[in-house]
Amino acid sequence: MNETSGLQEIKVMVVDDHPMWRDAVARDLAAAGFDVVATAGDGPEAVRRAGAVTPHVLVLDLNLPGMPGVQVCKELVGANPALRVLVLSASGEHADVLEAVKSGATGYLLKSAGAQELIDAVRRTAAGDPVFTPGLAGLVLGEYRRLATDPAPTASDDRHAPQLTDRETEVLRLVAKGLSYKQIAERLVISHRTVQNHVQNTLGKLQLHNRVELVRYAIERGLDDA
Repeated sequence: MNETSGLQEIKVMVVDDHPMWRDAVARDLAAAGFDVVATAGDGPEAVRRAGAVTPHVLVLDLNLPGMPGVQVCKELVGANPALRVLVLSASGEHADVLEAVKSGATGYLLKSAGAQELIDAVRRTAAGDPVFTPGLAGLVLGEYRRLATDPAPTASDDRHAPQLTDRETEVLRLVAKGLSYKQIAERLVISHRTVQNHVQNTLGKLQLHNRVELVRYAIERGLDDA
């Protein structure tokens, strides 16, 4: 199977309130081989359409009429934890980036990115890798660490915590260190798909919903320093 046929299996939805920009992004992604299943121009429409077409990746602007992008992200990821959200925003403000990540976004790309950079970001987001405009990844990892110092309302008594396999723990440790799934696969000499499977199994065992919660769990237990 070539790369284009692989992309055709990735369903993408584009949400932006500027019609020309939205259409251009959708057109570029479709031309690259993605299956663009829907677009939307406001928050409520995005929630309705995403629920109907179940995209794999949501390319989402933050500044939307009717409902903020972070709320759209929170609702859709809450309803479907497997959904990957790539925020595509004009804002590089740290507060916006962190709020997007906390709401469940997998990555954050500035609108100044080129078409090829966007295409690569959507492909990597679909694979589960965190994708950030250069300079923002360190900010997000720093926020993970700060969150780990706060009380976690979902933290459970370790005596009753689900038991992870040695490999799951090893993968979790590398996720907490900020490595991408591709880097983890290379480090452990396993496939990218196997890394994804370990992460999904770990999320299920720990009853967590996304990478943010997973990294927080790992840092709370000191796995990032191991």
